[in-house]
Amino acid sequence: MPIRKIRFIKRLSLKSRLVLAAVVWLTAMIIAAGVMMPSQVYLYMQEDTKQQLSIYMDEIAAALEADEKGNLKLTSPLSDPRFTRPYSGFYWSAKTDKALLRSRSLWDKNLTTKDEHDLLGARDEKLIYIQSTLYYPDYSGPIEVTIGTDQQPITDTVRNLMSQLWFILALLYIGILALIIIQVQWSLSPLNKMHKELSQLRMGKKTQLDQEYPKEVAPVVSDLNALVFHYQELLERARHHAGNLSHALKTPLSVLKNEISTKDSATQEQLRPPIDQIQNQIDYHLGRARMAGAKNILSVSANPSERVDAISMAFDKVYAERGISLINELDGSINVAVEKTDLDEMLGNLIENAYKWSSSIIRVHSLLQKDSPETIDIMIEDDGIGIPEQKLATVIKRGVRLDETMPGTGLGLNIVCEMAHSYRGKLTLSRSALGGLKVILSMKLAQ
Repeated sequence: MPIRKIRFIKRLSLKSRLVLAAVVWLTAMIIAAGVMMPSQVYLYMQEDTKQQLSIYMDEIAAALEADEKGNLKLTSPLSDPRFTRPYSGFYWSAKTDKALLRSRSLWDKNLTTKDEHDLLGARDEKLIYIQSTLYYPDYSGPIEVTIGTDQQPITDTVRNLMSQLWFILALLYIGILALIIIQVQWSLSPLNKMHKELSQLRMGKKTQLDQEYPKEVAPVVSDLNALVFHYQELLERARHHAGNLSHALKTPLSVLKNEISTKDSATQEQLRPPIDQIQNQIDYHLGRARMAGAKNILSVSANPSERVDAISMAFDKVYAERGISLINELDGSINVAVEKTDLDEMLGNLIENAYKWSSSIIRVHSLLQKDSPETIDIMIEDDGIGIPEQKLATVIKRGVRLDETMPGTGLGLNIVCEMAHSYRGKLTLSRSALGGLKVILSMKLAQ
């Protein structure tokens, strides 16, 4: 499970990564603010209330008198009338070992302690309170003064604040997230522009990327333009040399073949194999030169289903007397990133081999790779005698022929293998469920 999560994260786009990181960070901050702010507001209001109570404490200390026996009396009423209104939520009491004096707001109740820290008022409501120990000249003992107020109004205020706070935080969350998405989109717009230009480059609508990019991306664009230019120059040069070589060798070889045909049979048998070998080598290296692809290599695209239909029509005529049937199951909407002539070369070699060895049926179908969705496996199967397992790797090597009685040079599969590799693909051989050979040509899908 952890490995799958890591793979999922690695496959996320830059935009998704940035937005996901922002969502995680912003969510954590909003939740922290929503949890911490009410408690901080409550502590602030509680401290502010205690500051107000301390003022009342000073008033009580100034108005309180005690005789030598510990009897208490208040010489003047407090400034806040709530201390005289019964059950008002504002209470005070003063006591000595001998006497107890309390505010009229307590009526006939006393301040009681629920547990170690909670103090209850006249209606058993929890109080925010302060306590102080006073000493007077006429009385030798301590006087404990307690003053408190109902904490419920503060609790209600904080609760109302929380509902409003979460609404404000939700609006803030949505607003900030929208701004982050806009910022990420704007910041990544040069990469989106580069992606569009690369697509145009692939389709042949452009020959290079624009130069107007931010300084962080400009070096990459410059290197890509240089690489594309250099690669196209190499391709053009390779094709040019291949064409020159073909024309340069075609005439001398034709002269040699014509000259040999005029000689006696013994001389022909002696000279024809070396000339055929030269011809095979020329065909092989010209085939490799054609692997370079089209002039605009990034824009190549071909439809395998259409090419299989065209190739099979030609071989149906050649092998008509054998009654071989080719079943094309390829999806007609799929294109691969291969030049049309090169795809014809590869499929032509593979289908020709299938026609040579098949008994009656050739099946051509495809499958997208699970680990690499941009790669498709084109499979060609026949019901012939197949190839022994131990010789599957050998038969792809250049010049190897398992049956010398069949016509051919032994270069076909090797050329297909190298051509596939030049397009970032590969050729694989295995045993077919039909009984013969199964050839898998893996190629990249066209963008």
